[in-house]
Amino acid sequence: MTASVTVRVPAKVNVQLAVGGLRPDGFHDLANVFLAVGLHDNVTATPADALRVTCSGPDAGQVPLDATNLAARAALALAARHGREADVHLHIDKDIPVAGGMAGGSADAAGALLACDALWGTGASREELLDICAELGSDVPFSLVGGAALGRGRGEILTPLAVGGTFHWVFAVADGGLSTPAVYRECDRLREVAGTGATTADVPDPEPSPALIDALRAGDAAALAAAVTNDLQAAAVSLRPSLTATLEAGTGAGALAAMVSGSGPTTAFLVTDAAEAEKVADALRASGTCRAVRVTSGPAAGATVVTPA
Repeated sequence: MTASVTVRVPAKVNVQLAVGGLRPDGFHDLANVFLAVGLHDNVTATPADALRVTCSGPDAGQVPLDATNLAARAALALAARHGREADVHLHIDKDIPVAGGMAGGSADAAGALLACDALWGTGASREELLDICAELGSDVPFSLVGGAALGRGRGEILTPLAVGGTFHWVFAVADGGLSTPAVYRECDRLREVAGTGATTADVPDPEPSPALIDALRAGDAAALAAAVTNDLQAAAVSLRPSLTATLEAGTGAGALAAMVSGSGPTTAFLVTDAAEAEKVADALRASGTCRAVRVTSGPAAGATVVTPA
């Protein structure tokens, strides 16, 4: 058995998040276009006498270290399928913002799953790993796959998408997090208040934007900026009105598009190139409207073993 296995996992931005009506099971159907970006967590699995989770890095104090942690749940799920104990120490070296709408917890789950599979030699197929990912959460399968993909169902049914170039992004990290379930509830409430209704009987089935998929394929940042949408943005801003100032600061600095990332509260700014990214980042830092600013690009690879098993 190897001493340890480390897996690198990316953050994501939703360049389209179309949200259907509330289903009887409490979920929403999605047309969710994911793009993995170059902010990463590293998850290291090491043999231990019992399951243990530790975390380091920015916001580490906000990460639960008990069995509610998605990485711990991933290890338990893989162990249960293969009739073994989840006797592993999982260390998360965290760089993805916590509770920021960038799927950091989901990334850690995918990383732990791949690391434990390599550490234990379980030999799980890609299909089995994706099946476990889907059980753990809607964003976890994409964290395993990376690149760009359309997510249907709750976001877990993936179709890879072609990307014809590099897209440059600036992310503004807000103080504190937003609960994803709370943002979905607020989305439903706002739809009810608007008189459109919030259930599947009221809201059209979500569909991916052909223009957006074409823009990704072409590597055309201006066309992508014209097509990005997030049906959860109004709800996130309703719960955190201060996000409006952050969005305006990035737009005023020349970003091609400004949006809430996923359920927020991190905001994402699409820019033309790396030099423009630094200019927008400087303006956001100077604006005083966010806690931290990160510059990166996408697409990025999915969960990848970076130490050999």
